[in-house]
Amino acid sequence: MANLDSIFHGLADPTRRAVIARLASGPAAVSELAAPHDMALPSFLKHLKVLESGGWIESGKAGRTRTCRLRPEAVKVAEDWLGRQRSLWEARFDRLDELLADMNEKGEIYDA
Repeated sequence: MANLDSIFHGLADPTRRAVIARLASGPAAVSELAAPHDMALPSFLKHLKVLESGGWIESGKAGRTRTCRLRPEAVKVAEDWLGRQRSLWEARFDRLDELLADMNEKGEIYDA
């Protein structure tokens, strides 16, 4: 599995996010993925390479058609990291709320 930096790098571009969103509904040929984007195929293929190296997609060739599919493991890695960050910040805000409530009870907070 790719590292966290590579995973988030895959999300850093709207074209790549659109590809991930499309692949969430099932595998697709490269030509189908490229169709909605106004760019040359070599430029689009660079986006696919970023997604593949980031662990977001895998591709395979059958005959002349290359098909891409989403690798849900990347979603899990990103989701786990974001969940840890959310928990950390929620705990900090809970402590701040407690401190402010305590200060308010003691009259240490004044309205301006």
